[in-house]
Amino acid sequence: AAAPATASDFRPLHMLSVAPAAEAAGGDVSKAQRMGEWGFDASGMKTNVRPGADFFDYANGTYVDALVIPSDRSRYGTFDALNELSVNRMRAVLEESAADAAATGDEALIGTFYRSFMDKAAVDAKGAAPLAADLAQIRAADTKEDLARLMGDTMKGFGGSVFSAYVYDDAKNPERYTVYLGQAGLGMPDRDYYLKENFAEQKAKYEAYVAQLLTLAGWPEPAANAKAIVEMETRIAEASWTRAERRDDDKTYNPYTIAELKAFAPGFPWEAFIEGADLTAAERVIASENTAFPKIAQVFAETPVEVQKAWAAYTLTDQAAPYLAEPFVQAHYEFREKTLSGQPEQKPRWKRGVALVDNSAGEALGKLYVARYFPPESKAKMEALVADIKTAMKGRIERLTWMGEDTKAKALEKLSKFTVKIGYPEEWRDYSGLEVSADDLYGNVERASAFEWAYRVGRLDEPVDDKEWGMTPPTVNAYYSPTKNQIVFPAAILQPPFFDPDADPAINYGGIGGVIGHEITHGFDDQGRKSDGDGKLTDWWTAEDAEKFMAQAAKLGAQYSAIEPLPGHNINGELTMGENIADLGGLLLGLDAYHLSLDGQPAPVIDGFTGDQRVFLGWAQVWRGKYREDALR
Repeated sequence: AAAPATASDFRPLHMLSVAPAAEAAGGDVSKAQRMGEWGFDASGMKTNVRPGADFFDYANGTYVDALVIPSDRSRYGTFDALNELSVNRMRAVLEESAADAAATGDEALIGTFYRSFMDKAAVDAKGAAPLAADLAQIRAADTKEDLARLMGDTMKGFGGSVFSAYVYDDAKNPERYTVYLGQAGLGMPDRDYYLKENFAEQKAKYEAYVAQLLTLAGWPEPAANAKAIVEMETRIAEASWTRAERRDDDKTYNPYTIAELKAFAPGFPWEAFIEGADLTAAERVIASENTAFPKIAQVFAETPVEVQKAWAAYTLTDQAAPYLAEPFVQAHYEFREKTLSGQPEQKPRWKRGVALVDNSAGEALGKLYVARYFPPESKAKMEALVADIKTAMKGRIERLTWMGEDTKAKALEKLSKFTVKIGYPEEWRDYSGLEVSADDLYGNVERASAFEWAYRVGRLDEPVDDKEWGMTPPTVNAYYSPTKNQIVFPAAILQPPFFDPDADPAINYGGIGGVIGHEITHGFDDQGRKSDGDGKLTDWWTAEDAEKFMAQAAKLGAQYSAIEPLPGHNINGELTMGENIADLGGLLLGLDAYHLSLDGQPAPVIDGFTGDQRVFLGWAQVWRGKYREDALR
């Protein structure tokens, strides 16, 4: 609940860090393997395909045709293969820490946390008992105020709320933190699952899943309550903004005092919610999807207390299920991974344990990971690549024919203020206040959530920490932060096939160069362009230039919206606009930067491929992979 969740947070590289990981080939956790002889796996090509007809198939077709998605995954490709390496490395660190009886500090913390997850016999022996205290609180809730207070309290641990809350940089005052509130309350991934006919099967299975968890938790009348819960969530879905609407940084910035919020969205006990979330020090909040708030508040007001208590019991059990006895774990997997993503098998327990520690105490684990696996020289070489890409971006802005001089000057000013983080944080998080126990997995996860929430809330009166990271070092991803005007590249992505200091430079410019360009371009995509060089959400464009930009963006959106990967499922060009712009910009910048690196000299030809061709092959290689149909859907 404490994690950033709206367009005003940071923009990662297609959210790829959410992919689970499998074993590295051969179990080697020492280093990523070189791709081919010069950084590209030519054996994965399908050279009988014309590159102009289907470049992805030409560059990757043989690899993709032969690829079998592991049974514990819903997708697999280059990102996932590199993620395998990262997860195996984390496992090595965690197992050594867990086995070291003399460990202290961060090592003892992560080792104990991991050990508590891996002791399946002890977890299974407790059955549903860990839920008892939290369920008792729900049973004791007699009023709507009690329920709203419990919803606020879930920001610190397990359970659901019809509104989310988190503390993050204020988009219009990026030197200070503020409280953001958002629409919530849906147990399936998106409002479409409740409202569109082509998700009817998933909706029916969801109701059965709700009943199953209520049964496991010992809640009365599980079938009737499940039906009422899905009806309540369907009403919330009808009131909720679409994902495309939620991308708009202007429309999602709506400040209110608590008194104004109470008048704007009556029907929900806001003061009780704020109190439960320990946010009473906040003088105002930002309501992201503000026009949905009165409608969701009305749903809350009109839903009987007993139904809401059942919903609270269900959401508690759903979130806690992965950390409970096997019947809960299996039920969660069957719906969340198998039904929704088509994943045939549950991931091995150790993989789930690694993910838990990375999510709960990621910098404690990341500190040990970096010391062991991240070569210092990679940082210096990355800094040089970033400088090259920024130079290429400067040239592209200067050469724009449609942008006026006033807007162009401000765009160049914003670019000059970009900052970059590479590998790992300068200052590591202090976890000394987090208590973990080897025989209390449920409690460990709850305490870790409460620890994180207290950390966020405790900074409300403090200046923004520009040194903070939004991802852990073992994450195979990258991101751009609009409020910090900052691009960030964790250690785990800085290895083949993205970055190989000994590979052909053209491959690096197409791989990590394209990623760097992607993140820089996010600062100028349809939403990133709305923040200035200091990270402030403000309109620095002339009206004429903004209109020209949107006309160009509309062409790109129409091109993507015409693509139909599955029958009846077109890409939503408005939803994916930022990523589409960033991909196009990233590749163009990688190509330009490669040309600049040649310093006027002709590019070498390798195995018959020109330098430009190798840049495109390097980009194509990092995206090779395939999805299960349910996951793609």
